Amino acid sequence: MRFSGSDLRLLQVFEAVARHGAFSSAEAELNISASTISNHMTALEQRLGIKLCQRGRTGFRLTEKGQVVLDASRRLFKGISDFDAEIGALRGTLAGELRIGLVDSMVSDPKARISDAISLFKSRAGSVSLTLMQERPQILQQKVYDGDYHCGIGSFPHLISGLGATKLYDEKHYLYAADNHPLFAPGATVSMESLRHHAFIRRGYWRATDEKRLMLGPIEATVHQIEPQLMLIQSGQYLGFLPEHYAQPLVETGALVPILPEEISYTCTFSLILRKGYRQTETLKTFIGDFVQAHEVETA
Repeated sequence: MRFSGSDLRLLQVFEAVARHGAFSSAEAELNISASTISNHMTALEQRLGIKLCQRGRTGFRLTEKGQVVLDASRRLFKGISDFDAEIGALRGTLAGELRIGLVDSMVSDPKARISDAISLFKSRAGSVSLTLMQERPQILQQKVYDGDYHCGIGSFPHLISGLGATKLYDEKHYLYAADNHPLFAPGATVSMESLRHHAFIRRGYWRATDEKRLMLGPIEATVHQIEPQLMLIQSGQYLGFLPEHYAQPLVETGALVPILPEEISYTCTFSLILRKGYRQTETLKTFIGDFVQAHEVETA
């Protein structure tokens, strides 16, 4: 088949529907009605000569061939974005798309300097579409490896094969309890031994060695991000670790209390990760340079 601009639009509609999992859910993003989306999907299936999805009362589901087309479409969109960036570089301007993955709860950390890096990057001539997404550490790594994100920023103690990391800064974590936790009831004693009788929160991405070292009492809750962990701690029923910068405002009001901070803590190293061997566009190179400059670190 000869590829045309109208085919690209049909593929963009298909990708949005597949990502949202329903026609109705994709309406707002595409700014067209569900009936128009349905017509576009039918037109694409006729154009390709294959069934892309099952749709009806049972819901939306991609066929096996539909999944292949979806994966190929996303590679195509990434290629177009990189093409825009390369042509922009030839003209001496920044162009294309820049997709960055982040772990959660970085905004309160003055060491993160993400806003500073973006400010420096956006002050340069050009028109770059910037996308920032928040992910769990393992998922973020995989998406950088797969090319869904050009780079990732976060703490990755167990880096997957095929990725390279540039260290940025360290983040300190302490164990916290809410002011209504039983540890602070009249007559209660806070000691390493007393912690063994209180419920702890684990991070879903921790390995067994992390849990053995940090979980000093029974594990009775699991989270994958920092904000849900804070909610559980604030219930007064759990103990859990939080980044110092994230907890500090609540510590100052007395709503949170660090537990034995001289004895219990750990440090996370935050890094910028990239896929090894990936041909970087001028847009990505410029952002990396600005980001590294904002953190005043040396690239390896």
